[in-house]
Amino acid sequence: MYDTAICIGRFEPVHNGHLALLRRALDSAPQVIVVLGSAWQARSLKNPFTWQEREAMLRAALPAAANARVQTLAVRDHYNEALWVNAVRQGVARITAGGARTALVGHFKDATSSYLDAFPGWELIPVPRQGRIDAAAIRDAYFGATPDTVRPALAPLANEIPPSTLAALERFAQTPQYPALQEDWRMLRGCRQSCTPVFVAVGAVLRCQDQVLLMRRASAPGKGLLAVPEGCIAPRETVWQSCLRALREEARCTLPEAALRAAFRSMAVFDHPERSQRGRTLAHAHYFNLGTSAFPTAQTGDAALQLPWTPIVQLAAMEEEFFEDHFHILDHFLSITTG
Repeated sequence: MYDTAICIGRFEPVHNGHLALLRRALDSAPQVIVVLGSAWQARSLKNPFTWQEREAMLRAALPAAANARVQTLAVRDHYNEALWVNAVRQGVARITAGGARTALVGHFKDATSSYLDAFPGWELIPVPRQGRIDAAAIRDAYFGATPDTVRPALAPLANEIPPSTLAALERFAQTPQYPALQEDWRMLRGCRQSCTPVFVAVGAVLRCQDQVLLMRRASAPGKGLLAVPEGCIAPRETVWQSCLRALREEARCTLPEAALRAAFRSMAVFDHPERSQRGRTLAHAHYFNLGTSAFPTAQTGDAALQLPWTPIVQLAAMEEEFFEDHFHILDHFLSITTG
């Protein structure tokens, strides 16, 4: 048993998956703190409700006895994980007694759930995902409705939404903010349908003992050509998270994140319109220098025929073997052509 259990989320809006986390937290500790993220933001399709409105939704979905044991903590988005983690920790410290045994309750949904690993000292209580939807699906159906058709529009999702949340959504649909957000919804939906796609790739230049980690591509385009470990960014990843995934998946590199943060030197964006035949592709390349450390473990990934560590002094003679502009990416960080 813990003294305090913590749930973190945006709850935009509250659904039954959120309530499952809360019930697990209430079963684990006498005190529960719900961290309401994305506080103090202008209303948007992603964050349509104020933190006070979301707190009201949560409390309306809980029985009175549970409400008495729940405290809320509003935390703004910092778009900087270290600052955000510190804000959460400081807020929790103001509420809890010193030395409290603390647990963090959550489930790993996608890359956005990586925050669950950011609180060493708080034991993680993992909860399996409940249901088949998330809040984004609810918001999409909701803003595609009209003030008079909210309930039928949400009927296919009703089993995932508490009755109190449905009632709150119906009330909000009668406010001036609802049609304003609907206008955004229509515009963004049209933009997604008509805009030319821009692809975002993320790569890693990993240097160790004056050698660099390369791969030979196993499939078209560029089969057999040399490249740095690279992958496309996923919809719910930051550029940094995508870089770590590229090293993990394409190079099977097992370096811990802390070691990569210590070795990180710089990042550059390669955005020439003609840099890729795959279409308009922006590449975010990260440069890591491990100095004289031992070579990290790396194995052939799904997209690589081999992963040679190559001396930097040999790269100039290999320029014609590289895929797209990957030689120039290396040149940017390693000054191959300028010495």
